[in-house]
Amino acid sequence: MGRLKGKVALVTGAARGIGAAIAVAFANEDASVYVTDVDAVRGEEVASRLGAAAQFLPLDVRDEAQWRQAVDRVLVRSGRLDVLVNNAGITGFENGIVPHDPGHVTLAEWRRVHETNLDGVFLGCREAIRAMRATGAGSIINLSSRSGVVGIPAAAAYASSKAAVRNHTRSVALYCAEQGWRVRCNAIHPAAVLTPMWEPMLGSGEEREANMAAFVRDTPLRRFGRPEEVAAVAVLLASDEATYMTGSEIHIDGGILAGSAATPGNGVHGEAWPAS
Repeated sequence: MGRLKGKVALVTGAARGIGAAIAVAFANEDASVYVTDVDAVRGEEVASRLGAAAQFLPLDVRDEAQWRQAVDRVLVRSGRLDVLVNNAGITGFENGIVPHDPGHVTLAEWRRVHETNLDGVFLGCREAIRAMRATGAGSIINLSSRSGVVGIPAAAAYASSKAAVRNHTRSVALYCAEQGWRVRCNAIHPAAVLTPMWEPMLGSGEEREANMAAFVRDTPLRRFGRPEEVAAVAVLLASDEATYMTGSEIHIDGGILAGSAATPGNGVHGEAWPAS
């Protein structure tokens, strides 16, 4: 407890899923948390549950003016911004399954995904730099994805946007270091973490169980991750325990990027039997 005591944090997309889990974890570590989202009802509910430690601010991350207003309100109310978590994002499948492969995704859909996932991160980083310049210190945490590291044919726009977030994180980290500031920027790359974002793809009933199993079939740990597991890493990156980490990436993927998926039960003492 108290790992973020005295810090002021803003979390985007914090009305549910990973964003809400991060807001809760930050509040539990004694940070003052600004819960932001386009969903005012759920956002207010999250902030209310956290009590005096949190406040809700409406924020559409695609809107430049709203970003400036939100950060200005933080500076007026709290006098500083120490941590920004750029979590808000969309898959493109929120309103149902539509083509997102390279051969059929429409330009409008492509731009819609990038507008939230990439433009929103760019604007957030820029506003955080403006706010953190005064103190010369801070932590910017960008939520990328395993999809930003490998190709995802069925979700090309999402994969492209998250790959861009991955690279922009490095650019921001280097820029801040060049200025001589102690403003760090790091990326978290979750894979299959069970959040409402997955619901359109999972379905319901017996179909749901089959779909869940299919999505984690190639994951060595054979399960979905939990939002709280991502939040724990965000706490580390936000804290003074990680002051030598910048431009770094942390993968939370159940081992999927380690190599070939392990098959439980086929080995002895953790070593797989060789193929004959």
